[in-house]
Amino acid sequence: MSRILITGASGFLGRSLLQRLINDRYQCTVAVRSSSDTFPTGVAVGKFHSFESSSESFEFLKNQDVVVHCAARVHVMNETAADPLVEFRKVNVMGTLNLAIAAAKNGVKRFIFISSIKVNGESTLPGHPFTADDVPAPCDPYGISKMEAEQGLRRLSEETGMEVVIIRPVLIYGPGVKSNFRSMMAWLVRGVPLPLGSIRNKRSLVSLENLVDLIATCINHPHAANQTFLVSDGEDVSTPELLTRMAQALDKSARLIPVPSSVLFYGAALVGRSAVAHRLCGSLQVDIGKTCSLLQWKPPYGVDEALAKTANDYMKGI
Repeated sequence: MSRILITGASGFLGRSLLQRLINDRYQCTVAVRSSSDTFPTGVAVGKFHSFESSSESFEFLKNQDVVVHCAARVHVMNETAADPLVEFRKVNVMGTLNLAIAAAKNGVKRFIFISSIKVNGESTLPGHPFTADDVPAPCDPYGISKMEAEQGLRRLSEETGMEVVIIRPVLIYGPGVKSNFRSMMAWLVRGVPLPLGSIRNKRSLVSLENLVDLIATCINHPHAANQTFLVSDGEDVSTPELLTRMAQALDKSARLIPVPSSVLFYGAALVGRSAVAHRLCGSLQVDIGKTCSLLQWKPPYGVDEALAKTANDYMKGI
């Protein structure tokens, strides 16, 4: 059985992945900065100060077979850094490559990198989804940093022979989700009227459990080596459809008001929220055909089942 090192194991994705791998009886090690984090019995804990430091020893990499690198500086809604790209590069490029170089030196066989669909770009035309083999077109510092990390990992793989697997998730939701998705559930629970009834977009999403299942598949699958995969639930939904189905999962009614998207974009621009309007009104679809065919994989959980689990967890916490 492979020995797995997980970074970011205290985060939204990392904790769920760790529990899945424990259930699958892998020998798991987590790399952490904080001594306050707690993990299940039997999980080895490796301490480090900074992935960005080239002098870091990363002792925990010894005797590991696979690294799953979930840790990252994620997309920041209210950025305060003077030069955001510099800050993203420190963690997402330099930190990733420092860890990967050390992994290769320690004989790690496979490095699984959790990247982002933002490497492909920010939006698609309806019916024209992103594919794993598209030319990258990131638009923001976060997406650029993830792209540069991918490029560095591929070069390292060519130089060292360590296998690299890149996974680009779309928006992840599930029990414990934060940020905009949690805000959406709060709106629905409170019965807030939402001016999104006229939106005719298509969005790909991925449930936490579907993403975890794909990562677990990529740990040992021979056809995953040196590949890039997109991942979603396999069913695209419009914003009104998502709100309606999420409301049903919450046992509420979605109060959707039909407002033209042009009006929404204009109003959002006036208050400096254009990016939010694009996420709510624009399309972003992915084609997971390569993922499914090459790995003989399909998302094990449907959208409604995943929304129900997300809703149940949310309602327990309020």
